[in-house]
Amino acid sequence: MTIPRSAAQVLAEHVTFSLECIDRMYLNLYVPKLAYPEGVVGFFRSTRGQPFASGAVMGPITKAFVASIHRFVKDNGLDLVDFKKGQRKDDVAQRYLAGHDGSEGVLFVGRAQEKAMVYRTERRKSAKTGKAYPWLVRATAMVNSFYFYCFDKDFGPFFIKFCSYFPYTAKACINGHHWSQQQAKAAGTGFEALDNGFLSADDPARLQRICDRLGPSHIERFVRKWLAILPHPYAPADRKAGYRYEISVLQAELSLTQVLDRPLSGRVFFEDVVRQDLDAGRPDKVSLVFGRRTSRRTPGRFRTRVLTQGVAPSLHVDYKRSFIKQYFKLDRAIRTELTVNDATLLSSWRGPWTSRWLYFLRCDKGFIA
Repeated sequence: MTIPRSAAQVLAEHVTFSLECIDRMYLNLYVPKLAYPEGVVGFFRSTRGQPFASGAVMGPITKAFVASIHRFVKDNGLDLVDFKKGQRKDDVAQRYLAGHDGSEGVLFVGRAQEKAMVYRTERRKSAKTGKAYPWLVRATAMVNSFYFYCFDKDFGPFFIKFCSYFPYTAKACINGHHWSQQQAKAAGTGFEALDNGFLSADDPARLQRICDRLGPSHIERFVRKWLAILPHPYAPADRKAGYRYEISVLQAELSLTQVLDRPLSGRVFFEDVVRQDLDAGRPDKVSLVFGRRTSRRTPGRFRTRVLTQGVAPSLHVDYKRSFIKQYFKLDRAIRTELTVNDATLLSSWRGPWTSRWLYFLRCDKGFIA
């Protein structure tokens, strides 16, 4: 077997398996009618029959919601884990997954103090009468968030977290590789896992088709299913009146995995990339990376970083609110990940392995709010 001499030669001659797949995706769960103060006032006056909106009328809903979470934990014999400051929540989840049998259900519930957007009432004075009156405003506060770590038959491991204070916004974290692994098992497509991804497959083309299938309809059904299983802050009458969670994509990671024939090929690849592109962040080189003219008035952040952790190098390229990371995954595969926080930026990143996700992530399709 010949030793490759350049990054181009590695990609052309030493890749044994290649796969494109959605990786992690963070979903924002929110109630559109409660995203602005006037909507909150309408909720309490028209739906809850309260004369005005204030922290006093929000309190009973919060207490009932938190009590339902504790009741859910007790009734299902679950652990309620208090996350410590600086503790990696994924490490805790991995301990529960290590002994999991693959059945669907909630693994444990975690609790953490986090900053969240809430509504508060503040006293203001009328300019005409001088009398004080309550006024509803958006604010941030440190409140308890409850993490439900679960296992789904279609999506594998995931979590949904709820803010315990009104308007009880939530977030869900799923992984497209986990979804594809579950679908491949169900379809009888053999594969060898690489952490949460794939190292090889009996039928690579069929596995790629499975990865390509994941779309908004799958995620919509998944979220609705688990919102019906887990404790819910809003009563059935509230949801019937239109106060129900909608879904938007907060962050999406799109990945390309290129498995190499041996670790040495990966070393050659990154050594060549690092050697050739150490100066890629210089102003006169930016146009080569981003394909556009830039000046001091160009908004956003433009930079290229080369990081070395131990002996495993990684390349990071930032563009405004999105970035690409390329690294050597477990000394077996070149993993290229595009992380998108603003779907409108995808038009400038369009390429053979990102174009297929444009339909899924474009704002005008209504899936991103």
